[in-house]
Amino acid sequence: MTEGNFVDYVKIFVSSGKGGKGSTHLHREKFIEKGGPDGGDGGRGGHVYLVGNKGLWTLFHLKFARHIKAGFGGDGSGDRSTGADGEDKFIEVPLGTVVRDKETGEILFEITENGEKQVLSRGGKGGLGNWHFRSATNQTPRYAQPGLPGSEMDVILELKVLADVGLVGFPNAGKSTLLSVLTSAKPKIADYPFTTLKPNLGIVAYRDFQSFVIADIPGIIEGAAEGKGLGHYFLRHIERNSTLLFLVPVDTPDIKGEYDILVNELTKYNPEMLDKERLLVISKCDMLDDGLKAELKTELDVSFKGIPYMFISSVAQQGLTELKDKLWKMLND
Repeated sequence: MTEGNFVDYVKIFVSSGKGGKGSTHLHREKFIEKGGPDGGDGGRGGHVYLVGNKGLWTLFHLKFARHIKAGFGGDGSGDRSTGADGEDKFIEVPLGTVVRDKETGEILFEITENGEKQVLSRGGKGGLGNWHFRSATNQTPRYAQPGLPGSEMDVILELKVLADVGLVGFPNAGKSTLLSVLTSAKPKIADYPFTTLKPNLGIVAYRDFQSFVIADIPGIIEGAAEGKGLGHYFLRHIERNSTLLFLVPVDTPDIKGEYDILVNELTKYNPEMLDKERLLVISKCDMLDDGLKAELKTELDVSFKGIPYMFISSVAQQGLTELKDKLWKMLND
């Protein structure tokens, strides 16, 4: 999937169907001139549903489908025949889709399971036919109920990617390069900030045909929680990751300072981020000899008490097997 085809935010207008009107039919047949009322009920209007589909990874298929309308219910007819129900509309969305009311910003519901079905807009009820209104004092009612109108609303669909591991780091930290060597994903890689403008997903093949999903999140900058840089556009994608992999290049002047900024931005956006498993990965370590690596390890042991860290090099393919083992253990513990 190309970066341009990854759509994680769409606005759509949905409209459910109007209910059909009840019939005012009076029964007539040979030798029965006044058979009484037998008008049937109107059919209900069509609903608009959202359905979870694990085969979808993006909202791209809804990018140009801005208006979605369900069918109207059919009118009732004689012989107490009920009108046909309006055609329901089913909107398939990837797992992790959040639905918001565009007017209020309120979260209506989330789709997190394959096949999960939620009513987004309920169709109008069909009107009752005149058969329901007969009585001892009014044996031939010549009125029936109209169908109730459907509902319409503007909604926002936001995708929060469902990945096991989220790659967190400053722009140009090497997240896309790491993703490309761990998985078969082919993210855009270049030597300038904000190369990645959309999340990239990759499946890491592990031992015994097992696997886990890793997401490359666009780079964080200081002030991202307030919307700077790409701001909230990407921070929501980290919320569903069970493990966060903090990637800091070894040539960073202040590794602890950069890590603290990343943690601070995530915490400001959502304090629950602190509850996730964390792993610090120092990248580009092919630049270090054994002496420099031992010296750096001594510094990190003091600065990162209780926080696991590892040394890797994506380009030189160093430490990647150990990284997979560590992530698998964290995900399964």
